[in-house]
Amino acid sequence: MDRAAAHHQAVANRRAFRLPGYVTYAEAGFEGDWTCPIQITSGNRSGPVIVTKDWLDAPSAIAHRETLLRLGYLPEMPFNAVLDRALARAGLARSDIYITPVFKLMPSTRSYPIPMRDIRASFEAITRFELIGSRPIAAGKDAIRALTAAGIDHIPVAHPSARGFDFETRAEALASAFSRACSEMTA
Repeated sequence: MDRAAAHHQAVANRRAFRLPGYVTYAEAGFEGDWTCPIQITSGNRSGPVIVTKDWLDAPSAIAHRETLLRLGYLPEMPFNAVLDRALARAGLARSDIYITPVFKLMPSTRSYPIPMRDIRASFEAITRFELIGSRPIAAGKDAIRALTAAGIDHIPVAHPSARGFDFETRAEALASAFSRACSEMTA
């Protein structure tokens, strides 16, 4: 399956994917030709791929609907502040990369610990198709576990919003992962 066909399959699967206790992007008013709204500005399927845990919780997404429909992300979140610093260090823009979470539904509370069985179900139904032809950067424990369990070779890095390190330290680690991914893509 080529990347374009895999993308269409992933989008169709995301539209059909449901699990009890979670909100779909469509139910919250975020439907589009992508697998996650963050791809509004970070959906370059030929760029480096970064895989994260999830996008947002439903209440936050609904509360910030206007910004999210325009950008696909909330600039003030630590994740995005670190990501923007990392991209600048690596000489990249959001439009140069592809971001996708392993979990494609929204929990009803922020920082909800998503069970690995739910992450794997979402990954197998959707995210696996997005990774065809790439060696992704796995950002954080959930992404690393999901890619490892699926047997997908990846570049592991701490999640951009992981506690214990300052923004600059996290940005430097992520920038190094982007540089590595870019050099592997051109090799």
